[in-house]
Amino acid sequence: MRRRLAALLSAAACLLSGLAVPTTAYAADGDESFTIEDPRITESSGLAASRQHPGIYWTHNDQDEGAYLYAVDSRTGETVATVTMTGVGDPRDVEAIAVGPDNQLYVGDIGDNDGVVWDHVWVYRLPEPAQLKDQTVRATQYVVKYSDGPRDAESLLVHPKTGRVYIIDKGEDGGHLYSGPAELSASGTNVFSPGPPIDLWATDAAFSPDGEQFVVRGYMGGIAYDWNGGQPRRLGRVSVPLGQGESVSYSADGTKLMLGMEGAQSPVEAQDAPGGDSKSPSSKGGSGASGDDGDSGLRIEYVVVAGICVGLFGIARRRRRS
Repeated sequence: MRRRLAALLSAAACLLSGLAVPTTAYAADGDESFTIEDPRITESSGLAASRQHPGIYWTHNDQDEGAYLYAVDSRTGETVATVTMTGVGDPRDVEAIAVGPDNQLYVGDIGDNDGVVWDHVWVYRLPEPAQLKDQTVRATQYVVKYSDGPRDAESLLVHPKTGRVYIIDKGEDGGHLYSGPAELSASGTNVFSPGPPIDLWATDAAFSPDGEQFVVRGYMGGIAYDWNGGQPRRLGRVSVPLGQGESVSYSADGTKLMLGMEGAQSPVEAQDAPGGDSKSPSSKGGSGASGDDGDSGLRIEYVVVAGICVGLFGIARRRRRS
């Protein structure tokens, strides 16, 4: 089911890219749209803004030939450093990345590519390099299990103040915010327990830099939440670009949401972040569907995406004939 939906979304995205007017954006402060140019990055599944390197975003493939992280300069879209993680074995399905306190990178090897059910998943933690160059960094590997059994998940959040790790499971009818222990243990199993519901088929999530809000995204929409001391309060909808949207991050200053996609030369679109005192998050800059795909369910997504594909195909055919 996931693969069929991904195929539809990818087809729609390809058609849109063929009709779009090229634009150029310069990300001097890491808060403008850009394109990931590295040909090695074809399945960008997570995105995190560096706190100590302005304009740099960390990303990764969901399946790669090694345990790699890529530092992408948003000013050019080029990779300026490749980090090889050691101490983590062979990653299975890396779906998310986040920056925690003290410039620690957290990587979520939490997916279930090809529908494999794992009795445990992994979270990796490593210090963000002070120098941006190709290097090997030893990571700490944490074993994670869910208190209610295996879950499919693609969203990892780390609170920027407390360092507590959260995971949102992925389901067509929505999921839950799973809380990890106050401190992860490298010597035992870390049990994550379900908490408040998340009304979205979530593909990624991110905290604002001050930890006061977080955003969850899906393929067709997103939702902004007030953290509210760990009792999330829904603020409103967030628009997202159309396509196989797999990642979201706040910019380092918290003024923008950065919404990434899978695919070669994948775009990362910037839009205004929800205002701190706003009850209706801004959808400025969103070129895709607005709204909340969790409210309508997966079947609505199929209908919408299929309709868009048919309409765009018709437009493309008329253009070729003219």
